[in-house]
Amino acid sequence: HSTERSCLLRELHRFESIAIAQEKLEVAPPSPGQLRHVFFHNALPFVGFGFLDNAIMIAAGTQIELSIGVVLGISTMAGNSAALGNLVSDLAGLGLAGYVEALASRLGLSIPDLTPKQADMWQTRLSAHLGKAIGVTIGCILGMFPLLFFGDEEEKLEEKN
Repeated sequence: HSTERSCLLRELHRFESIAIAQEKLEVAPPSPGQLRHVFFHNALPFVGFGFLDNAIMIAAGTQIELSIGVVLGISTMAGNSAALGNLVSDLAGLGLAGYVEALASRLGLSIPDLTPKQADMWQTRLSAHLGKAIGVTIGCILGMFPLLFFGDEEEKLEEKN
C-alpha cells in the first residue's frame, strides 16, 4: 500500500541518518561485562566442539588400530591410525557443528549486545579468540575420557605381537 511504503521510506531515511551520525561519533570500547559475555559466547560452543572432536578421534583411531590397522599393518607410531581417526572426527565435526551451536543457544547463550564498531574493536576480537582457544582446550581435555577405557585393548594388542 502507498501509505505503508511512504512510512517505510521515512523510517529507512531516519535509520540511515542515525547510522551516518553514529559513524561520526566516537564509540566507547566494550565494557568488561560485555567482553566477558563475548568470551563465554565464543567459549561454550568450542568446549562442545573440542570434546566431540577429541573423543571421536581417540575412539575412531583406537578402533582403526585394533581392527583395520592390525590387518593392514597400519601402526599408531606411524600416525596412520591417528590420521584416519582425525579424518573420521573431522567429518563427524562437520555434521555435529549445528547441533553444538543449537545446544549452546538452548542453554541461553545470547548474542552480545554490541555495536558493529564495538564488535570490530581489538578488545572484542581478543576476547572472542581467547574464548575459542580456552573453550577448545577445555573441551579437548574433557574429550580425552575414552583413554580411560582403552587400556585393556592396547595390552591385548601388545600381547599378540
